[in-house]
Amino acid sequence: MTITLRNLSAGYERHPAVHHVNGEFVPGSLTAIVGPNGGGKSTLLKALAGFVRPMTGSIDFGGLKPREIAYLPQQIDIDRSFPLSVAEVAALGLWPKIGAFGGMTAAHRAEVSRALGEVGMELFANRPIEALSTGQWQRVLFARLIIQNARVILLDEPFAAIDSRTAHDLTHILQYWQSEGRTVIAVMHDLTSVRLHFPRALLLAREAVAWGSTAEVLKDENLARAQKLAENWVEDPAACERPAA
Repeated sequence: MTITLRNLSAGYERHPAVHHVNGEFVPGSLTAIVGPNGGGKSTLLKALAGFVRPMTGSIDFGGLKPREIAYLPQQIDIDRSFPLSVAEVAALGLWPKIGAFGGMTAAHRAEVSRALGEVGMELFANRPIEALSTGQWQRVLFARLIIQNARVILLDEPFAAIDSRTAHDLTHILQYWQSEGRTVIAVMHDLTSVRLHFPRALLLAREAVAWGSTAEVLKDENLARAQKLAENWVEDPAACERPAA
């Protein structure tokens, strides 16, 4: 189902981080959201995930239900201090199916084991998550996404601060999800990786500079325009008025 943004502005405390964006994420697309720091990339992703309400405009999910959308925030936003094992964290992907108090069946445990195997973490199932490296932890979070089995997958800097082997392996998972017809949207900083692995891109500098095929979006003139917009940003942008209910 197509996700359509119509004149979307979103931000915090009435100050927009994303201004009047229009466009579509088509079903089965693999799209990178790129742009300068502070350009609203994470805010847009949170708006798609339902954590930030639009200030103006709307997001049309084409009939998608919230449980059909999976969201993976940046690692720095996830607390690893809880005394949980690798398998327990991966099993959180079952929540849309069994709820907060549903019991784990043998089939569920087998599903967790398979997902951990897909990301190379099956032998770490009983290890506490606080003992994992950054790359291992990201593999576990991807296992949780595999189990969640969502139609739309949102990822905020999924390859930040992880080793190249893990980035390579997880990139293949993104491409496999796309081949299954899922819609994958990821905030990315590495433009080389975007050019190699993401067919579509949205260049965002608080407004949409370009949106379409990656080769067209990442042309020098578009990148220069995004940089020029960033240089002209002010610390306290004008507030967008939320329409009356």
